[in-house]
Amino acid sequence: MGHLDHATFGWLTPVLSYAMACIGAALGLRCTVRALGASGRSRRNWLLTAASALGTGIWTMHFVAMLGFGVTGTEIHYNVPLTILSLLVAMAVVGAGVFAVGYGRDRGRALALGGLTTGLGVASMHYLGMAALRLHGDVRYDPVLVGLSVVIAVVAATAALWAGLNIKSPLAVAGASLVMGGAVSSMHYTGMLAVSVRVTPSEAALSGATTMQFIFPLAVGLGSYLFLTSAFVALSPTADEREASESAQRPVESAAR
Repeated sequence: MGHLDHATFGWLTPVLSYAMACIGAALGLRCTVRALGASGRSRRNWLLTAASALGTGIWTMHFVAMLGFGVTGTEIHYNVPLTILSLLVAMAVVGAGVFAVGYGRDRGRALALGGLTTGLGVASMHYLGMAALRLHGDVRYDPVLVGLSVVIAVVAATAALWAGLNIKSPLAVAGASLVMGGAVSSMHYTGMLAVSVRVTPSEAALSGATTMQFIFPLAVGLGSYLFLTSAFVALSPTADEREASESAQRPVESAAR
């Protein structure tokens, strides 16, 4: 059996991946709150931003954590198309969950459906990402821990969407995103505990790209996207602020007449 190391860089990757999950969750929740206060095209755009933020945050969390994953006795490469597919799945499925909540008539049903969809999406993204692993040996999974990680994902997603519906204050959103980040991280590491690798030493070249060739630049790019979008969302006025500034301008206009 190959010895699995989940933190080859020490505390750096778990902490950084947790931070990524929290930023994605905070941005996703903030956008969901803004979406529920908007209508028409504006609501749709906020929901799309929320889905891309949550999807990107979860995916970046997974692969930043994977930067610290090593197996003694073999190199690890990643299959590029599968890795990108896992990102698209994350965004699409989280999108479906967010839209179910954003447009659902019956809150309870929308929440259950959205949470289940999003949770299964997070889990399928995780295991698609794991399927992209290329190493010398066989990867095996403990079915009980895999099941547990899926349950954690569904509960975490439902809690996050509930927070998106019920939490309005920025402080509460920050608290909810820390919990959500923790839930996504615990789902990830539970999924990783389910993994065992039987290494077959070999000199053959592995297919796919190394972490530094592919995963690292992509994680940096997506991390930058999250930070830039966060800045944009933080600076764009809320509906209440817009109304306040419009009503402040009205007396000036009527006085000018």
